[in-house]
Amino acid sequence: MYLCTNFLKIQNNIKMKVTVVGAGAVGATCADNIARRELVEELVLLDIKEGFAEGKALDIMQTASLLGFNTRVVGSTNDYSKTANSDVCVITSGIPRKPGMTREELIGTNAKIVETVAKNLLQHSPNTIIIVISNPMDTMTYLTLKSTGLPKNRVIGMGGILDSARFKCYLQQSLDCSPNDLQATVIGGHGDTTMIPLTRLATLNGTPVSNLLNADQLKQIAADTMVGGATLTKLIGTSAWYAPGAAGAALVESIVRNQKKVFPCCVALDGEYGQSDICLGVPVVIGKNGWEKIIDFKLTADEQELFNKSADAVRNMNAVLNEATA
Repeated sequence: MYLCTNFLKIQNNIKMKVTVVGAGAVGATCADNIARRELVEELVLLDIKEGFAEGKALDIMQTASLLGFNTRVVGSTNDYSKTANSDVCVITSGIPRKPGMTREELIGTNAKIVETVAKNLLQHSPNTIIIVISNPMDTMTYLTLKSTGLPKNRVIGMGGILDSARFKCYLQQSLDCSPNDLQATVIGGHGDTTMIPLTRLATLNGTPVSNLLNADQLKQIAADTMVGGATLTKLIGTSAWYAPGAAGAALVESIVRNQKKVFPCCVALDGEYGQSDICLGVPVVIGKNGWEKIIDFKLTADEQELFNKSADAVRNMNAVLNEATA
């Protein structure tokens, strides 16, 4: 069994390569998760700060014998040639949020960074799939899609996976259960006022959580989920990194291992959920080709209204982006 399991691991990650751009807390945590899980043969960590990515990569590699993984981690200072032929590229670059700061306030600075990074990556990996984690994530995903001209299935914003993990965390605390027994999804924008925790569809081993928690409890859980990022920013003085990094790695895993997992991700909509010309969080199947299919959750009228309002808010952010990059 041991030999079989390891053979499958080798088969799954043979010649696979992933690049993570941005060696800050989120990027380094994402890279660490990818390395530990042996998702790929080679992992490149890139940063603009001299020696920063090299140091983080070396630090991760020095855990290999302790944790038992064989992923080769390479760090580089702004040398995109090292990223050549990457199957997946994860963009975490940009300034993080500070206490009291909204994701929207990051648009001007992060837009220039993300657009430059995406174009540099494609020069060396024209067939790559790009995952966007940089904030404001919905708008940065839209920018990446529009500025690169990539097929829409190859541009994915990570935010909904993180928001759903926070949703499950708050549910787990209220239910005193294993988080692994929960199914709970957040759709819409990755923002404090734009995300939509779907309490109606949340279940514990198939049992609706609405059978186990009252309406007030569910309302509070949804509210806590929506400000999950802001809560952490206030507590630690900057954006979170453990959960965002792990969420990015989970998305990478579903791609490189062709797991066909259903994740809520920010993708380009063309009529689905009543929206077009926008990147927004919806449940999608994630496999080797990127996102492969959008799942229709058949929203209620109230849920659809919330989704439409979320789309309006994200479009307003996209308008700010257009002004910032004009």
